[in-house]
Amino acid sequence: MLPLFDTHAHLNSKDFQDNVAEVVARSRDAGVVGIGVIGIDLATSRRAVELASEYPDYLHAVVGIQPNTVAESSPEDFAEIEKLVNLPGVRGIGETGLDCYWDDTPIDQQQTAFDQHIDLAVRSKLPMVIHMRESGELIVNQLARQEHLPAAVMHSFTGDWELAERCLEMGLMISFAGMVTFKKSDDLREVAKRVPEDRLLIETDSPYLSPEPLRGKRPNEPARVEHVLKCLADVRDVPTRQLAEATTANARRFFQLG
Repeated sequence: MLPLFDTHAHLNSKDFQDNVAEVVARSRDAGVVGIGVIGIDLATSRRAVELASEYPDYLHAVVGIQPNTVAESSPEDFAEIEKLVNLPGVRGIGETGLDCYWDDTPIDQQQTAFDQHIDLAVRSKLPMVIHMRESGELIVNQLARQEHLPAAVMHSFTGDWELAERCLEMGLMISFAGMVTFKKSDDLREVAKRVPEDRLLIETDSPYLSPEPLRGKRPNEPARVEHVLKCLADVRDVPTRQLAEATTANARRFFQLG
C-alpha cells in the first residue's frame, strides 16, 4: 500500500456533513496517512478545527477566508480566524489568494484579505495555502511585494512553467489535483514533470475535481488521491512508491508534523 497524503480536502463541506467517518475509513483503507482539511470561511474553519480534534494526527486544520467568500465576511470573522490559529490541530493558514474567474469579491478586497492572511501566516509561523484561479500573475506579483513570506503552496496548480518557476524561486511548494489527470491536460502534465521532487505535493480538493477515471463522479474524496499520485509518477517516469514517499514526506514537512 502506498503512503499518501491528501494536502487539500474540504471534509468540512456540506457534501460530507453526514459521512465523515466513512470517508476517513475509506481513505485509511486506501493508504492515506494524513489529510489537510481546508477552511473557506469562519464556519468551515471552525469545522476544520473540530475535525482535527476528532481525528488527531490524521486530519489537519487549515483556517482562513477564501477569496470568493471575502465579500460576505466581516472584520470580526478574520479576528476569529486569528484566534483559531492557536488551537490544537491547526497546521496552516488559508485557503487565501486571488480568484479572477468568479466575481463574488472585488479584486481589491481580495488583495487586502490576501495581505492579511500573509501577515497572519508570518506572525504565526504557519504555512499558507494559496488559491489561484486565473490569477497566477497577480498572486506572484503580490507575493513579490512582501517584506517577508511564509512557507506556502500553490494549491491545485494550473499555470504554465514560467509561472511555476517564479513560484519555485520564491520558495513555494506546488500541488496538483485531479485536473492534472484529465485527458486534455497535457500542458499541465508537462509542468508537473519539471517540478523538483522535494517541492511537489498532491491533493484531491474534495469534493471537487474527481480525477480520471472517476471524472464527473462527485463527491470526490481523499481515497482517490492515489490517481493523482500515479499520474504524476507516470509522467515523471519514477516508481509510484518513490513519489508517494516523497510527496508524503513533503506534506509532513510543509505542515510541520515532524
